[in-house]
Amino acid sequence: MTVDLEQISGKVAAGERLDAKDVDVVAATDDLLALGALADARRRQRHGDRVTFVRVLEVVLPDGTERPVPEIPASAGEVRLVGRPEGPEQAIAAVRWIAASSAEVPVTGFALDDLADVCGGTIVALDALLTELRTAGLARVAEARVERLDGPDWLQVADEAALPVARLTIGDPEDVDEMALVRRVAGWGSDATVRVFAPLRRAVSLQSTTGYHDVRQVALARVLVDNIESIQVDWSLYGPKLAQVALTFGADDVDAVSPFDSAEHGWRRAPREEITRNIRAAALVSVERNGRFEIR
Repeated sequence: MTVDLEQISGKVAAGERLDAKDVDVVAATDDLLALGALADARRRQRHGDRVTFVRVLEVVLPDGTERPVPEIPASAGEVRLVGRPEGPEQAIAAVRWIAASSAEVPVTGFALDDLADVCGGTIVALDALLTELRTAGLARVAEARVERLDGPDWLQVADEAALPVARLTIGDPEDVDEMALVRRVAGWGSDATVRVFAPLRRAVSLQSTTGYHDVRQVALARVLVDNIESIQVDWSLYGPKLAQVALTFGADDVDAVSPFDSAEHGWRRAPREEITRNIRAAALVSVERNGRFEIR
């Protein structure tokens, strides 16, 4: 196994794609340090020492009742509508509602698989809805859950509607073979038209996870998913400590940093200061972006 990993390391250093046998060896290894070294090499080939992060204001999808528009702090790089719409009309109305007050801050929202469901699973209806959402002010679809996609077809529909999906995620906490999902994404090749893959589950599992499992999953994603630019970890879900370790195991993008720079606990505990300090502590350079992946 060690010899095989050394050979694979040579391929990674040369920027070569891994073949099916290499993938099997990487997926089976329990040598976390060797796997982490492979992932770090892959990340540095793509991004050097740069790590991006985005400060996100999450807004719960309105339920149709009269609600004031929340105040959007100037520090936010993204306003994200969270929740599943009951139908196309609710989705469009929600985007208009929040986009009217977002100024230059990009508005994202929804899961692509949810939008496909409310459209009855037809390409024509989904394309029409995505076009209306873009016209209403949506900058990107926030996510698409890998376990709910048989292939990249819906991603391509979003691209053709000029409303691309920001990231692939893993949503369901139970009965999900995460390694199979990593392989699925890698198998889509260039048809996986997203910028980011977040390989850690977004839903909270009933069984507690371990740091070993999480950083291994991040490293596997970086080594094997060479068709997607960035590997992401969620700051709000997984916390600063795991996020910092994940950066040394292949992650290069940090999602959902709070946009509220409260001085309640001192300036060093303000979210922006904390994320930049953690990135520096990993010997990397922090770069803030917005929801369109533009540098701020």
